[in-house]
Amino acid sequence: MKDKQKALIEAKANVLKALGHPTRLWMAEQLEHGEKCVCELAESIDADFSTISKHLSVLKQAGVVADEKRGKQVFYKLKVPCILKYMSCIEAVIKNQAEEQADLL
Repeated sequence: MKDKQKALIEAKANVLKALGHPTRLWMAEQLEHGEKCVCELAESIDADFSTISKHLSVLKQAGVVADEKRGKQVFYKLKVPCILKYMSCIEAVIKNQAEEQADLL
């Protein structure tokens, strides 16, 4: 594998790892509907601000989200909204697995 190919594969894996945590994936899905402040995300999942901020930091480092400070609040949005378009494909894989398992019973 060439250096450029390896770097691209590693970058893709980094994005997928960032989205690979259930809380971070949920956050990304929430941001698909528009920007949200940390307080809105924290309230929705009953988590403290530091936990939410850590998850958002991982998403930001991976290039998934962007932030904007407004006064004391920080708002997040998806940097590239199409990032979640692959979810329908993942859901098809899950459905296919369920059907295959049902056929075995």
